[in-house]
Amino acid sequence: MGRFVTHLVIACLVVLCTNNGAWARDIITLGTATPGGGFPVYGAAFAETVNAGDASLLIKPVNTKGSSENVPLLESGKLDIALVQGESAYEAFFGIGRSPAGLKIIAVMYAAPGMFVVRGDSPCRSIGDLKGKRVAFGARGSGLVILARYVLDGLGLDQNKDFQATYLDRAGDGPAMVADGRVVALWGGGVGWPGFIAVSKARGGARFIAPDPGEISRILKKYPFLKQMTVPAGSYQGQGSAITSVGSWSFILARKTLPDDVAYRIVRALHQGETRLCETLPQACETTLPNTIAASPRQDLIHPGVVRYLREIGIVK
Repeated sequence: MGRFVTHLVIACLVVLCTNNGAWARDIITLGTATPGGGFPVYGAAFAETVNAGDASLLIKPVNTKGSSENVPLLESGKLDIALVQGESAYEAFFGIGRSPAGLKIIAVMYAAPGMFVVRGDSPCRSIGDLKGKRVAFGARGSGLVILARYVLDGLGLDQNKDFQATYLDRAGDGPAMVADGRVVALWGGGVGWPGFIAVSKARGGARFIAPDPGEISRILKKYPFLKQMTVPAGSYQGQGSAITSVGSWSFILARKTLPDDVAYRIVRALHQGETRLCETLPQACETTLPNTIAASPRQDLIHPGVVRYLREIGIVK
């Protein structure tokens, strides 16, 4: 009997130890957004990179309504880390329209210049041409909706009054609505955004509409926290020239109670896996430590565990 128990214990230990070490891992919940948008795609690549780089961590992506839901979920401790679009992060950091959230930056994701996409046969060629027309501004909880509000307000426009605004339950529903004419345009942002990819690959192709130089100046004068950004030529099928617009950097944010050691291990694995992440998802090539430092509004907004790693490798003092 004693020998049987000994063998059973050994067998159980073998099973546990060969299960990728999951029994010993810190499970970290990562909030993303609705299926069909860029955040779930990025979240999957991020989780794969960190999980492969540190056997003590298990990042588990969770679909949410997007940035607008991710911030309160982080505040309440229901998420450990989350993807948050730049404008939502800015409002949370500085208490715009709300109390400051006290959240901390783990890393920058990528730049997200906002623009509209229409079908290739659309007569619309400017933001003014879209006035009064049905436009899909994205999923209700998406930070891209907030970016659209700032961009249009900078031009003296209201997205709900000057357009027939449509808000989606799932970000992935937008391209089909453009294709069949239910909406004239779809708002989105950045390089590699799934909605833009889908519309540009559809029959007839796509055309992108962004603020013109004069409009960009007006927007930045009113909202200087936004930045002028460029989508390189060839980023989307049929896009023959670069597109200049305005936007911001999206972030991976953490609840303020995330232990320093966990944040340290996450950013270490992310840094060591930068090449892997870039190869997995081209837009994630912008997820670098120098970009994180440059995009952070203030260094004290970066998680202390991340700062510890930055000092250890000599990037900051």
